[in-house]
Amino acid sequence: MAIKKEAPVTIKVSLDENKIPEKIKWSAPDGGIVDQEAKAMFLTFWDGNKKESLRMDLWTKKMPLDEMKLFFHQSLLSMTQSFKKATQDEKMSATLSDFCDYFAEKMKLDKRST
Repeated sequence: MAIKKEAPVTIKVSLDENKIPEKIKWSAPDGGIVDQEAKAMFLTFWDGNKKESLRMDLWTKKMPLDEMKLFFHQSLLSMTQSFKKATQDEKMSATLSDFCDYFAEKMKLDKRST
């Protein structure tokens, strides 16, 4: 199958003198997103040759701890949904969902914000 179109996604990270992220901006023009500011990001790729994940986890100095906990929780929930969709493994998806509930409880996350 021939590639009909490429959809660019760009990430710009502004660093301070110690190479600590000060700003993160990302764009996905096909999705209508241009220079959207973010305080944190997780980016993961699968290397099929080495059979390993390659990741980039960044957060800015302005990322508050309470937001970081929410970010992790929402990321775990998202990964749980993606796992279920990709594998159709109901049992493990339920186990992951239970862990997300446990995580929220232990982090004392407000139910309205999760």
